[in-house]
Order: sequence, then structure tokens, then C-alpha cells
Amino acid sequence: MYCILLSIFCPILAGIFLLIRYRTPLSGKRNPQERKTLLLFTGMFLIITALLTVTSLLTAKEGITLFYLTDTLPIYFKIDAIGALFSLLAVIVLVCAGFFSFEYMKHEERESRYYGFYLMMFGVLNALCFAGNLITFYLFFELLTLSSMPLVLHSGTKEAVMAGLKYLFYSLCGAYASLYGVYFLYQNCETLTFTAGGALKASAVAEHGGFLLVVAFIMILGFGVKAGMFPMHAWLPTAHPVAPAPASAVLSAMIVKAGVLALIRVTNLFGTDFLRGTWMQTAWICLTLVTVLMGSLLAFREPVLKKRLAYSTVSQLSYILFGLATMQETAFEGSLLHVLAHGFVKAVLFLSAGAFIYCTGKTRVDELRGIGRKMPLTLWCFTIASLGLIGIPPTGGFVSKWYLALGSLKSGIPVLDVLGPVVLLVSALLTAGYLLPITVRGFFPGADYEANSQKKQEPSKWMTVPIVIITILSVLVGLFPDAVSFYLTVIGG
Repeated sequence: MYCILLSIFCPILAGIFLLIRYRTPLSGKRNPQERKTLLLFTGMFLIITALLTVTSLLTAKEGITLFYLTDTLPIYFKIDAIGALFSLLAVIVLVCAGFFSFEYMKHEERESRYYGFYLMMFGVLNALCFAGNLITFYLFFELLTLSSMPLVLHSGTKEAVMAGLKYLFYSLCGAYASLYGVYFLYQNCETLTFTAGGALKASAVAEHGGFLLVVAFIMILGFGVKAGMFPMHAWLPTAHPVAPAPASAVLSAMIVKAGVLALIRVTNLFGTDFLRGTWMQTAWICLTLVTVLMGSLLAFREPVLKKRLAYSTVSQLSYILFGLATMQETAFEGSLLHVLAHGFVKAVLFLSAGAFIYCTGKTRVDELRGIGRKMPLTLWCFTIASLGLIGIPPTGGFVSKWYLALGSLKSGIPVLDVLGPVVLLVSALLTAGYLLPITVRGFFPGADYEANSQKKQEPSKWMTVPIVIITILSVLVGLFPDAVSFYLTVIGG
């Protein structure tokens, strides 16, 4: 049971130690021995946190209260099936991206600050996944923004600082809108502890049902900011291009999933029986479909690789939200599978983009012509991940999108039940249009292509091994989707 607390506070304290112990001038760099010690310390705590987290997932069946804010508001942690899924994804992505950083950040300044906030973010993410009630979740939801923002503005350029401030502004606005809803849920729920079937008082539904739907919609908009849902999506394509590539991978694969987890928890408290068939559900579905299509169109026309992938994240996250909004069992299963599939795929895409930038300095799509001749392994991983994002078997993206389409058709919502799969299909075609040309031109640059050197230029194993591992996992999710359901059943009891 105490493994839960250790998996949260061990990396947070380690991160704080790094920020205090390795203070540097703004332009300072570490000497080789100091850097070696820094990386050894960071790697050790990444592994320790991963082991503590997995131990918690396998053994911690009871909840634990840390302390009480008031007599009725405890800071409470308990592992359930949903939180376990998100936590497992966080462990894999953060450990792999962390070790990838050891090579990628070699020429960067202020590494100790980067790794300090990185470890703190790891602990905060665990706390978010293990939160047992809405108050605990909201507290760490806010802390996640504060611990991840320094990774966005790490380079210290004017562009990075403005992107970080934009991320902070959007996130806080969304969180404050959600806080409005938290207040009314506290007044109208039997409990704020996450329980199946909803927690609204019957008397509150009877007397204030219409108003509570407005509250639910405000909370969906508020928490949807972190998930990049229209109309509060603009921070995402601004933040990704300026952050270091491993930070972008974590941001896209995991941080935005905090918004998804928040919306799962909110609908859980309101109860799908209360929300299903209302104007709120219809409005939510419409916003998700607009975001899916809009994100794909913007990605299709974006020439900068990391920004293209950021717009893609805007689109793909709303696949998940669409499944949640239908409030149908098959679609919900598709959403959870897409949480894993998208997390693995987008981590591979951003880490591969980081490898391209690290080895060649090229950031635009049109500059990657012939890259497959110099970096074949990296481009192959990028290609497999692209197929997963499009939804081509045997990758995880195919299975998750199949369930989402089936769930939409089974939902029985007039017009939207058919419109949903159509939008998903159009988005998949656009996804192929903005990702596959990178592979085609990378491997087949044309007869007029003149390479300065045909020598392979793959990055070191610190970068290639994490990319390969996550690529394999993205395929395994598609080959063994039932294993994910079995895992959820075992953890959820």
C-alpha cells in the first residue's frame, strides 16, 4: 500500500534535489564528470520509480489517505483499472524518453533543471493516475501543468517562453473552469470518491438537472483544454515545436492524456445514465468530430515536422474523446485501446523526429528527402508508427479505431452515429496524406536526388533502443488487444 506513496514522492523529491544540488548559471554547462553523475542519478530514479509503480499496480489493492484538507476532503489514493492503464503508459513512455534524453540533451544547457522537472513530472503523473477522488485529482492536475511547463520553455528563447506562457494560460483557464464544476459536484454528489455508476444525489438530479448539465459541459470544456479539444486547442501546436523532442514525446503521449483521464473521471461522477441522450452529449460529440477533422486538415498543410505531429495529436486525442462522448461500451473500449496505441505511436513519431533533428538539423518535412538512406532504422520505426496512427493492421490504431466506429454505430444517436465513422475515415485518409509521403520520399528520393554522403547516420543506442522498444509495443497492442482487456480486469479486480 505504501508503494503508492513511494512511487509518487520518490521521483518528486529526487527532482527537487536535482534543482537544489545542481544549480547553474543560465548559460552554464556541466563538466563531463558532473554530467555523468547527473545522468546516473536520473537513470537510477527513473528505474526505481518504474519498479515502485509496477509493484503498486500489482500489489496495492487498498486505498490510502495521505491527510485531510478539511473534515470531508481527504487527499486519497487508490488504484483502479483506468488509473492503472494510464500509469502503465506513463511508466513506459517516461522511462524510454528519459533515456533517449541522455544523448539528445548532451549539447543542451541547463540539463539538471530539465531532469529535475522531468522526475517531478513523473511523480505528479503517478499521483494523478492513482488519485482516488476528485479533490486529489484536481490538486495534481494543477501541479502537472506547473511541473511540465519548464520542459516547454527549456531552451529559454523568446519563442519557447511565449509558448510556455501560452500553455500555462490555457491550462489554468481550463482548470479554473473545471474548479467551478468541482464546487457544484461537492454540493450535489453523495461522494467525490470515484465510484462506478455516478454519485449525483437523486434529489439534486430532480431539482437541478438542467443546471447540472451546464456544469458538466463547463467541466468538459475545462478539462478538455489539456486534451487539445476545440476551441481551446491552440496551445498544443505552439508548445510542441519549441520543446526538446523527448519532452514533446511525453507531452503528446502522456501529458495530454491527463485531460482524457479527467473527462473519464468527470463522466464517472455525473453518471452516463444522467448524461446520455442530452444536449450536452450531442454538443460534446460535435466538438470532438470538429476537432478530429480540423486537426487532420491543419496537419496536412503544415510543413514543420514537429508542428505537423502536434496538429495530429489534436486530431487523434479527439478520437478518444469521441469514444467517451458516445457513452457506449464498445466505443469506450476503443477509447482505452487508443489511449495506449496513440501513446506509443506518438512517442515513436516525436522521438524519431528528434533523432532526425539531432543527426541532421533538419526540421521541415521537405528537408527529409532521402533521410531513409542515412537513417533507415529510425525511418522504419517512424513508418510503422505512421501506419498505426492511420489505423492499418496489425498495429494498435486499427483495433482501437475499429471499436470506435462499431461503438458509434451501436450508439443509436441520430445522424451522429453514422457521421462519426465517416469523419474517422476521412481523418484516417488525411493522416495517410501527411505521414506516408515522408516515408516515400525518405526511402525513394528520386533519380535526381544527389546525396552528399550515403554513409548511415543513425544516432547512438541511447536514442535508437527506446524508439525500437516503443515501436514493438505499438504493434503488440494491435496483435494482442485482448491482453489489454485482461490486464484491466486483473488490476480492477
